Amino acid sequence: MKKFALAIALLFSVVASQAQTKSAQSTSDDNKDDQESLGKAYFSQIMGVALSATSNMKLFHFVYDWIGTPYHFGGSSRRGIDCSAFTKELYSEVFNLDIKRNSRDIFSMVNPVGKDELKEGDLVFFKIHSRSISHVGIYLGNNKFAHASSRGVAISSLDDAYYSRFFYKGGRLLASFKDEFKGSASTGSNDMGDDVDESKN
Repeated sequence: MKKFALAIALLFSVVASQAQTKSAQSTSDDNKDDQESLGKAYFSQIMGVALSATSNMKLFHFVYDWIGTPYHFGGSSRRGIDCSAFTKELYSEVFNLDIKRNSRDIFSMVNPVGKDELKEGDLVFFKIHSRSISHVGIYLGNNKFAHASSRGVAISSLDDAYYSRFFYKGGRLLASFKDEFKGSASTGSNDMGDDVDESKN
């Protein structure tokens, strides 16, 4: 009888322990969801982009972390960076893809898309005071894009008269390059970078 009572007590103890664990996990999941919702609301407000349930939070964290970094032609560090180096760094950190170093070379890796077809994480290319591609940025949504402009890493709008004038095409990385470059060492161009854009942004 004592063994039976002990077994019942042990069973209740295990059930109670499992219930507490599930409750703790549920609370942890709820807290994580709440934090992500708050994060999305915050980034939506400061970046002017309505983040969706499927938005890549890593992308917005990365951009936020780099905003204000000075522009430096040929630079690729926090001390100074140009547009193609910023794009390359973002694709490496956010998407684990090692893309080329120069905006014209990057364009050779994409499937061109129109402005109205752009999706979060796509690339945007510009011909600023040039017949060839001279500037690249990363599309965030709501016609906003992140880039290393002449005044540093910033978020700008494709609707801005300046960028609207020089916009060339959007681009989405081709699947073949995703397979080839994922996690590989850089084999792209060693060009120093791109032309500085002379915008106010």
